Amino acid sequence: MSEETTAGLSTETVRSRVAELMPGIRSDLEDLVRIESVSADPARASEVQRSAEAVVELFRAEGFDDVRIVSIDGGAPAVIAHRPGPDGAPTVLLYAHHDVQPENDHALWDSPPFEPTERGDRLYARGAADDKAGIAAHLGALRVFGEHYGDTPPVGVTMFIEGEEEVGSETLPELLREHQEALRADVIVIADSGNWDIGVPALTTSLRGLVRVDVEVRTLTHAVHSGMWGGLVPDAIMALIRLLASLYDDDGALTIEGLHSGPAADVEYPEERLRAESGATADVHWVGRGPVVERLWTQPALTITGLDAPKVDGASNTLSPTARAKLSLRIAPGDTTESALAALTAHLEKHVPWGATLTVTTVDTGEATAIDATGPAYDAARAAFTEAWDGTEPVDMGVGGSIPFIAEFLETFPEASVLVTGVEDPDTRAHGANEGLHLAEFERVVVAEALLLRNLAR
Repeated sequence: MSEETTAGLSTETVRSRVAELMPGIRSDLEDLVRIESVSADPARASEVQRSAEAVVELFRAEGFDDVRIVSIDGGAPAVIAHRPGPDGAPTVLLYAHHDVQPENDHALWDSPPFEPTERGDRLYARGAADDKAGIAAHLGALRVFGEHYGDTPPVGVTMFIEGEEEVGSETLPELLREHQEALRADVIVIADSGNWDIGVPALTTSLRGLVRVDVEVRTLTHAVHSGMWGGLVPDAIMALIRLLASLYDDDGALTIEGLHSGPAADVEYPEERLRAESGATADVHWVGRGPVVERLWTQPALTITGLDAPKVDGASNTLSPTARAKLSLRIAPGDTTESALAALTAHLEKHVPWGATLTVTTVDTGEATAIDATGPAYDAARAAFTEAWDGTEPVDMGVGGSIPFIAEFLETFPEASVLVTGVEDPDTRAHGANEGLHLAEFERVVVAEALLLRNLAR
C-alpha cells in the first residue's frame, strides 16, 4: 500500500494489525524495562545512556535515518529521530521519556522491579507504564503503517524521547531551544499521562503546577534542658507545628491568601471509587471544600512531605533549637509559580509564632498548564479515541500532579496543537512499588495513536 493511501486504512484494519503486532511491541517494551535507567541515581548514569542507545536502535529498525542522541552539558541523553511524510502532510512530534523513578525498597515489590512480570491483566515493573510504555505505544502506532505491511506512515514523524523527566527536565528548555527547528511540528503528542478509567479514555487538558520549599524555624542557639527552661522558652518543634497548622482551616482547606482556584471539567468521581483508588481508610474524612474534581485538579493543595526533628527513639529531654519541613504546594491552572511562592512566603512570615527565626528556601518550581482542547487536531484525537474504545468518548481530564515541561512545549511551539495522552490508569501506581501496565488498555492506546496519525493525515 502506498503512502498516499495509508490515510485510508479502516479502523478494523488498524485494530487487526495492532493485535498482530502486540507480541513484538511487548517484547521491545520488556527489553527497555530491564534497563535500570534511574536518572536520579548517579551510579546508574551508564544505564540511562544504555537506555538511550536502545531507543536509538529501535528507531533505526523502524526506518528512521536521522536518529541521534543529544544532551546539554550536565543533562541526561535524549533521543531525536525524524522520518519525513508525504508531500503536504503534517508533521507530528511524538514525546515520551526513557528514564524512570527509583525502585526504592525491593521488599515492597511482589516481583523484581526490573524484571517485567505478568500477573492477571497487568505487566509489572518499574517503567512498564511510566513511561517506557509511551515509547512502545509510539513504535506500535508506526508499525501499523510499517514495511511489514508494505506501507509508510501517512504523516511526517519526529520522535523526541527525553532522559531526565523524572528529575525535573532541568535541561529541557535549552534542548528545545537548541533543536527547535528539528523538533518543530504541527501536532505534538505527549504520552506521559493517563486515562480516566479502564475502558474510559481521556485527554489531559489541565495540570497543576508545583512550588516546593524547605521551611526552617529556630528558637534557640543550642539545645537546652527541657526541665530547666520548658514553660518559658519555646522549642522549635512546637513553633513549627503551630506554623504548619496555620496553613489549614478546620475543614482542611488552605488558608493562604492570594492563591488561584478555578472550575474543573464536569466529571463525576464516585465515592466508592475515590476511596478505593486513593487508599483512604474507611473512616477518614475528605479535606477541603467544593466538587471533588476541583479539589483534585483546579484548586491549590499543600502537602507536608518531610520533617526534620529528633527521632522518637533515643530522644533526650531537651528543647530543640531548630526544626525543618518540606512543603509541596500544587498550584491551580491560571496561577503562576512566582505569585504562589510570594503568597506562601507571606503567609509563613505572618504566622511564624513567638518571634522564631524563619528561613524559607525554594527547592524547585514548575508552572501549571491549561490547554485549549479545541481545533482540528483535538477533533482528530477525540474521533480516534472514541473508535479505539468502541464508542466510548474521551473525558477531558485534569491532573492534580505536575508535568512542568508541557508548559515549555507550549511556549516554544505556540502554533502547534499539543495533545497530552498516556497509558496510565487509576491503579497504575506510577512512582510506587508494583507499578503496572494494564495490557488490554495498552493495546487500545496503540490503536488510538495509529488512528490519530491516520486522522491527522486526512
